[in-house]
Amino acid sequence: MPKHLPYRAVTASGNQFEFEFPLHPETASTVDVFNLLSAVLATLDHEIRQIGSVSNGDVLQAVAMALAVRTRILPGNRDALAGLASRLLTDALAAPVLAAPSNLAAGEPRDVH
Repeated sequence: MPKHLPYRAVTASGNQFEFEFPLHPETASTVDVFNLLSAVLATLDHEIRQIGSVSNGDVLQAVAMALAVRTRILPGNRDALAGLASRLLTDALAAPVLAAPSNLAAGEPRDVH
């Protein structure tokens, strides 16, 4: 049976999103994945607050580059690791996500998404 990681993300504006991330069959620790995801997102939030106005595209580009750096510095077959990173990203982006009914509508102004 496939493993999943439920995850709740709360934005700075208070919007909430419930994710159901698929986990790779060889995931060693769901707890470690949860803790690392939380730490990465908290660090991003902290840094974005420090920088101030930063575009969503710049954030996505930096995160993509971080994934590329982390993938390339791992020992092992470069092509296999790149394929794994690509599949994991594709699966994560396809994960079901539900927005809370109390969220601000997309057209409503907000400081941070």
